[in-house]
Amino acid sequence: MSTSKIDAWHAAGLIDESTRMRLIAYEAEHTKPLAMWAVFGIGALAIGLGLISVVAANWDEIPGQVRLAIHLTLIIAVLAAVLLRESKLAEVSPWAIEALLFVAAALGLTFFGHLGQVYQTSAPLWEPLATWLVLFGPLLLLMGRSWLAAALVVGGSVYCVWEFNWATDSLTRRPEGEPPPYLWMSFVTALPVLFAPLGAWMRGRGERTAFWRRLEQLGLAYAVGGASIFCALASAGESGSNDLIGDGTSQIVRTGMGLGAGLLVLLVRPTVSGRMSGAIIAASGAALLFAYAVDGLEVLAALVFMVLWAAIAAAALYAGWRGVFQMAVAAIALRLIILSFELASDLLLSGFGLIVSGVLILGVAWIAVRVSRQYAPPFEGTEKTEQ
Repeated sequence: MSTSKIDAWHAAGLIDESTRMRLIAYEAEHTKPLAMWAVFGIGALAIGLGLISVVAANWDEIPGQVRLAIHLTLIIAVLAAVLLRESKLAEVSPWAIEALLFVAAALGLTFFGHLGQVYQTSAPLWEPLATWLVLFGPLLLLMGRSWLAAALVVGGSVYCVWEFNWATDSLTRRPEGEPPPYLWMSFVTALPVLFAPLGAWMRGRGERTAFWRRLEQLGLAYAVGGASIFCALASAGESGSNDLIGDGTSQIVRTGMGLGAGLLVLLVRPTVSGRMSGAIIAASGAALLFAYAVDGLEVLAALVFMVLWAAIAAAALYAGWRGVFQMAVAAIALRLIILSFELASDLLLSGFGLIVSGVLILGVAWIAVRVSRQYAPPFEGTEKTEQ
């Protein structure tokens, strides 16, 4: 922290002189030599790029089995460093563990592509992704400490299930004219939402609270993001005519998964924050079914979207999530603006229509800012997350 910030606090009367001196002394004692670390980082990057360049220049001269052996050796070496030196690395910095986990996961994922290149094999992308998740997912779940490991697990899972969905829908995967297995496809694509109850259950168990909180949040984000996209597709009349999305039965399955995941979050973490997270996930699941029911009806589909985000805003207000509340208000305002363009597309071709649309946009933005400032809960340091 810069001492100028501390001096500004002192000048504003927020801290006294003795506190100011203690803060300056603490910062001086704990200041990290960022410039030196930057030099070390640049040197390590140069060495790494040089090694990559040497290998790339002689790639065709190296036998495939030798390349695979080196690749596998690197994976084993990184995993050994993580497993054998975890406690000491964690004492230095939790990010040291995260960095090694990321490198191990990246090496493991690229190994499958390397294997296919050497032996000239091919497979749908979801198959190596699923194998990677089976092999490296438990490691990330057992040792991950922050958002990076959580994002790898959830992001990899989301990509995998939708790649599976696309491959299953492909006409080359089933006889022509036979409908896709909608029930199975919808169940698989809903699975990532279960990260939310898993993260909620593991929060408070052990020392990796931040990791499990991020996992819960990412599961919640998947539920909300999926429901929002389905509402947008329903507004365009696409939520019931796309084989990748499925039919009404598919939405019932996904809705059931969302409701079940929300209930599990509420049961395993019955705090204010847990109850509101569970309610948002359940509302997102219900929005899928409502969006399908109003497919092709622009106003009603937009209304489903806005009701969902209004529920999110209410939950955020009750739980004390200032950032989430403001994001919900912004989402509703943006959807109102988009809806106005959808309903008045003909007016946009005239100058008067552009003026009216501009005034409407400014009005909606002004109201959104006023609501966001006036009704948002206090900053998140005072949120009621653990009541």
